[in-house]
Amino acid sequence: MPNNKPVNGQKTPSFFDLIDQTPPPPVLELDSKPGTRRLAKLRAAWKASWEEGGFLYQRWEEVLQARHGSWHEVATWIKAAALFGGLSLIVMMVDAAGDIASATLKGLSAAPATGAGDGGGLWGTVAHPVQVFLADQAAHLAVAPAALYAFWQLAGLLGLIGGFLGNAGPRITWVLFGIGTLATIWSAAPAGGRAAATGLAALMWALASIFALRGLTLRPIVHNHPPQYQFNAALHLHATIPAPTPASDDFGDETDNIHPLQR
Repeated sequence: MPNNKPVNGQKTPSFFDLIDQTPPPPVLELDSKPGTRRLAKLRAAWKASWEEGGFLYQRWEEVLQARHGSWHEVATWIKAAALFGGLSLIVMMVDAAGDIASATLKGLSAAPATGAGDGGGLWGTVAHPVQVFLADQAAHLAVAPAALYAFWQLAGLLGLIGGFLGNAGPRITWVLFGIGTLATIWSAAPAGGRAAATGLAALMWALASIFALRGLTLRPIVHNHPPQYQFNAALHLHATIPAPTPASDDFGDETDNIHPLQR
């Protein structure tokens, strides 16, 4: 990579320029193979580039100075390498997250619709009525009950995580998820335990909302901003002072200075 940046008024040669400019070390006359001469020339150029003022020596100095300088003072090639590495890492993370999400959705879809079918335990008391309701509705739709249940779980998980991060959209999703779940449990739960199952689901949803709706307040937020324009109560009086009249002389030039002699 050529380096056209002048150093001390002189152009710094690149590593490939040094290959052409560095004379090869002396070799035996019997050893005149072209491959051996090129290898010796490359070795000499490599050593010369690491000497003070060489191409690789200056690049190494730029790497050492990058630890103490700001981003604007870092060499351009270091910035490009850092940005390329960061973009590559983001692409790999997005690709890995997509594979994990796809595997999770496939696992949830493959799960039977009656995973908590006995309705035992606190979670079964809440999840079983939802599964029963979705299974009844899926009979009239072109979708499997397991897919509906997986979507219900995914919506609640995204609403909980996104609400914890403070995003408005996931918080709205979490609120709608809770209301829909309570309505579903009230509709599909047995008549004898309908109120208890709905109340238990409401308490669980309220406890989870502590994390999903953290920091949310109904109090109005008052922002006290300083006024853009500041007015100073000051009175400015402009008085016009007349110019002073020139003093008159007594040399008798003016007629007003002539007075008659009185006896």
